[in-house]
This record gives sequence, C-alpha cells and structure tokens, in this order.
Amino acid sequence: MGTKKALVAGAWVAGSVAAAALAIFFAAGSAAAVEVTVYKSPTCGCCEAWIAHMERNGFSVKTNDVNDVMPVKTRNGVPTRLTSCHTALVGGYVVEGHVPAQDIQRLLQERPEIMGLAVPGMVLGSPGMDIPSKDRYQVLSFDKDGNTAVYANH
Repeated sequence: MGTKKALVAGAWVAGSVAAAALAIFFAAGSAAAVEVTVYKSPTCGCCEAWIAHMERNGFSVKTNDVNDVMPVKTRNGVPTRLTSCHTALVGGYVVEGHVPAQDIQRLLQERPEIMGLAVPGMVLGSPGMDIPSKDRYQVLSFDKDGNTAVYANH
C-alpha cells in the first residue's frame, strides 16, 4: 500500500512539474506571437534601431514606411504633446516613440484601460536612441481623453 501511494504521489509531482514547465514555455513564447505594426519614415535610422530592439525581445514586427506619420498618430489618438518619430500598434494599444520592450510586455500582461504608452521626443539612451550615457526618462500612459500618467521611470 505504501508503494502504491508513493507511485501515485510521484506521478502527481511529475505531472505538476510538466504542467508548470509547459506554462513557463507558453508564457515565455507568448511575446513571440505578438505582432507589432510600426509606422515610420522610410529614412529614420532610430526607428530601425527600435524595431531591432523589439525583435531582440521576441516581438514580430511589421513595418510600414510612410512619408507622413502624423495622420497615423491622429487616427490613433496620440496627443500632440506626446509625439515622437514612430507610432506602433500592438495588442489593441498604441505605442508612441522609443518605449522599451519590457514596458510593452508589462502593458500586454496587465491590460490597463488606456489608449497606450509614449516616450515623447527623442530621448537619448532610450531603445533606438542608444548612446553610452543615458538621460533619465519616463514612459507615459495616455487615455482617450489625453490624460497622462507615469507608467515607468528609466
């Protein structure tokens, strides 16, 4: 009887470990399944660097080169004061500028009721604007009314 209980317990532990391993595998791979659509100028090098940052972090990126990105920003509710060089759409959210992939991953996990995230301007040291010395900067969330809040500090 003791051996039978030990075998059942062992099978339960093995099954639990396998289930946990599968959960970790799918959670780690979930960012890879997320497509990011980026609208940018065809000549913007920092946009290309941000796209490479996103791909290194497991996102699949579809690029749309456009001569004027402002209509995309306006259509997607990006407040003028938050604009940067490129606009991306991911998982039902708008991502404006050089937002780090880790903040986008957090956004997609938490799913807050906002329009999106923005890093206004061209902040040195943000992804795609990489230089040895970094400026401190904030990632801002924004809602449909244009209200903002600090989402992350870097």
